[in-house]
Amino acid sequence: MKKIIAVAGNAAVPEDSVNYKLAFDTGKAIIDNGYRLQCGGLDGVMKAACMGARSSEKYTEGDIIGLLPSFDPGTANEYVDIIIPTGLDVFRNVIVASASAVIAVGGGAGTLSEIANAWALQRLVIGYRNAEGWSAELADRRLDSRNRYPDIPEDRFYGVNSAEEALALVNKYVQRYDRYHKGITPNA
Repeated sequence: MKKIIAVAGNAAVPEDSVNYKLAFDTGKAIIDNGYRLQCGGLDGVMKAACMGARSSEKYTEGDIIGLLPSFDPGTANEYVDIIIPTGLDVFRNVIVASASAVIAVGGGAGTLSEIANAWALQRLVIGYRNAEGWSAELADRRLDSRNRYPDIPEDRFYGVNSAEEALALVNKYVQRYDRYHKGITPNA
């Protein structure tokens, strides 16, 4: 079964922006490396990642999942294969963050919530240092003092500058970030 890698980022970015290009390259690299792509299914970074995923020679129908904030499937960008209209609005961000790994491309408050949720859910979290937004602000930092994975002393919000670096980290660590959140506990 293919692991699912989420991409989070701004819903509104210009097509000629750094964030858009990074998202496109990331979506393509996710599929090139044999994973599925998950995102919020809307425009901006999400659409760019989906377009990139579709451009991969390894793309097959069903590889692109969009978790929409509304109940309206018509709000999904045209590159999403599996449309899931959650009706959860911003609360769907925790579902996006539950993928095997989350790659943040810039982002505003919504992306920040996805980064924080992915961290709390013990997922592998990666973000672009060279994008505009929260991923650059938080790259290469631990988000709190939790000892999430004692066997991974370098555990942090890993910073990258390219899709190749991001997927190299996914390939290196995705099997090691294997615990799933079982509820809030004093040691979680």
